[in-house]
Amino acid sequence: MKRIIALLILVIPGVLAGFGIKLMRDMTFGILQPPFTSPTLQFLCGFILFIGGLAFVAGFIFHRDRKKNKVQKRFQQKQK
Repeated sequence: MKRIIALLILVIPGVLAGFGIKLMRDMTFGILQPPFTSPTLQFLCGFILFIGGLAFVAGFIFHRDRKKNKVQKRFQQKQK
């Protein structure tokens, strides 16, 4: 059950990042999506979605590896 929840937690930001890539690609080819009024705004929103989704997935993986001591020494938690 925990693995399914973890998968769902990772899928949602992954889908948002994919949608962000789509928005940026559409702006590059001159396709304007309905909720946006300018291509620049569409690209900016797509970039924010992409960076946010990527950062969430990367942070999730980093946190998991840090708990299992699978990171380099400089990234390990400091002991008290």
